[in-house]
Amino acid sequence: MPPDFRSGGILIFSKTNGFRDDASIQASNAALAAIAHERGWPFFLTENGAVMNPEQLAKFKVVVWNNTSGDTLNEAQRAAFKSWMENGGSFVGTHGAGGDPVNSGPGRTSAADWKWYVENVIGAQFVVHSSIQPGDIHVEDPKSPLTKGLPALLHRAEEWYSFADNPRGKPGYHILLTVDEKTYNPGRATMGQDHPLTWWHCVGKGHAFYSALGHAASMYSEESVIQLYSNAMAWALAENGKSCAAGK
Repeated sequence: MPPDFRSGGILIFSKTNGFRDDASIQASNAALAAIAHERGWPFFLTENGAVMNPEQLAKFKVVVWNNTSGDTLNEAQRAAFKSWMENGGSFVGTHGAGGDPVNSGPGRTSAADWKWYVENVIGAQFVVHSSIQPGDIHVEDPKSPLTKGLPALLHRAEEWYSFADNPRGKPGYHILLTVDEKTYNPGRATMGQDHPLTWWHCVGKGHAFYSALGHAASMYSEESVIQLYSNAMAWALAENGKSCAAGK
């Protein structure tokens, strides 16, 4: 990190120790950096877990885990990030940051190796996804700043993630976007009539946002995806340091 880095901005972290889609990571990093640049937010891009230490994390209000995969942090880095998060940090997770299935392949680790991250930061364990196909996304909370500028119904293609448990059933989780399984073929990746894709919740004093949208590189040129993640980073910056009240 440059020694003269201006504090108060966004760390974009895209380390992978599991599945890696280089094109998607490059496109999503570029899109997130462009949003930050256009809005005048200081930002720093890295795939180095060493940035997760108290001194450097203190320079950021928001940490974006961008299409991360696998078990990315050692014990000291985990402790630093957990403390930063629980003491008022803001988290934004994109697509692959939702975790990997346990035993996801030879030589690959899983985000599920760090149970605290999956259970408390993401809030649901990703298990399987559909093929990329078009489907209908419904905006469930149109009044939220996180859905600002999004149409009530989005029809777009995605690799639809499903999760072991529905985060709607967890106290304090605010569902923002759902997908209608009747509009595509979910196959094994079904969650039934209620299939959340995007939500936010509190982690101690911190705020966490996660969205399963954004598998392919081309998706990071879609207006709706750019709008969603721009909203997420703006919200995360605005909420940083505020008391996180699950009911608000």
